[in-house]
Amino acid sequence: MTTVANDTGVGPLLRGWRERRRLSQLELALRAGSSARHVSFVETGRSRPSEEMVLRLAEHLEVPVRERNALLLSAGYAPRYTESPLDAPRLEALREGVERLLRGYEPYPALVVDGSYTVVAANRGVHLLLGGLPEHLLVPPLNTMRIALHPEGLASRIRNLREWRAHLLSQMERQIGLVRSESLRALYEEVAAYPPPPGAEDGPEEAEDGPEGAEPYPYFALPMRIEHDGRVLSFVSSISTFNTPMDVTVAELAIETLIPADPETAAYLRSLAETEEAPASG
Repeated sequence: MTTVANDTGVGPLLRGWRERRRLSQLELALRAGSSARHVSFVETGRSRPSEEMVLRLAEHLEVPVRERNALLLSAGYAPRYTESPLDAPRLEALREGVERLLRGYEPYPALVVDGSYTVVAANRGVHLLLGGLPEHLLVPPLNTMRIALHPEGLASRIRNLREWRAHLLSQMERQIGLVRSESLRALYEEVAAYPPPPGAEDGPEEAEDGPEGAEPYPYFALPMRIEHDGRVLSFVSSISTFNTPMDVTVAELAIETLIPADPETAAYLRSLAETEEAPASG
């Protein structure tokens, strides 16, 4: 649903976004090709901005697409961006493209989530990591934050839980700073309150040596180090979004790929894929 417009009008909403971005009226005006006087008049309600001006200011303030609709409504204009169900016919090409991308990334894990971290698609690599989790965490719709941080979920398997938990909560805090979502705030408060799983380490895990006592791996980003089937797999996360989205649903989708962070993890996943593809002997 599109965010309901605030009764105070578009001016205070724009001022709130400008202050959140820590821009002066002059800085915003220069970026938007306007004047500080006009921006001031818009913010105080002395001047009604055109639809084009609302969208231009929103673009330079990096306002999320859903909130741009709210700004337009507050200024007395119709919403510009549709919000289509993911299974809508007009998004068929998107769905097919995403499914090909997820399949092509196998055997490595990849998934697609919406703005509330609900999983809308995942490949076999993700299901591999979820094997053995309790049923109540796997009942659709799956939520990545609950699965990752619940003491009965992946949190019980993540070796560097303290660091990875801090990373996930920080990611959610940044998103809450961008969107006005009570459901997202409620999710954050829920997962932040989860107790650590029994036996979880209080401090960060020490770096692990490479093969045969070699130097510790020089990880290029914070890895998630997770136990699986008697071994420790290491992944770094990469998140992609769609450029210049014209639909709220598409704007809030994110594709997360887990990149093997060391040669052993990559080799192990490839060996599993080769085993699955090998013809049965007969």
